[in-house]
Amino acid sequence: MEALTEREIRGSFVNCSRGEAQRAHLPDGLDEIRWDDLDFLGWVDPQAPRVAYVVAPRGDGVVGVRLRRNAGGSGRARMCSLCCTVHPTDGVSLMVANRGGKAGRDGNSVGLDVCADLRCSGYARGWAPTPVVSLLEETTSPEQRVERLVRNLDGFIRRILR
Repeated sequence: MEALTEREIRGSFVNCSRGEAQRAHLPDGLDEIRWDDLDFLGWVDPQAPRVAYVVAPRGDGVVGVRLRRNAGGSGRARMCSLCCTVHPTDGVSLMVANRGGKAGRDGNSVGLDVCADLRCSGYARGWAPTPVVSLLEETTSPEQRVERLVRNLDGFIRRILR
């Protein structure tokens, strides 16, 4: 992923108002992020833990989405729908995004179970320690996991933009 500026990030959001994008608390140390190790920039708002953001590269630039995060766990192991990492109890959260445009203003939304810490790139690439939930180990290569992550994220963003 290419490095992004604060202005590019704030201007990328497709499912919130300009005011909401301006009020978003961005992650600290944007200039220290290892952008080459990311397939998307994702973070939980430190001031509002039920709000999360994802900014992802697309063919036509970058697209940012604001998410409502269900902070409660289900009490059982669940799998992230983006990177397919299995986490115990509260390691996966339901993330809900308003659709873009009029559909979103009318209250339409889409949701997906996603790693609560939004470190999907790290799990797919192997630099984030994978939680041990099962004795089974995934046998796909990191390249295949990254490809799957990008494909799944693109599908989620397309659903938001529909």
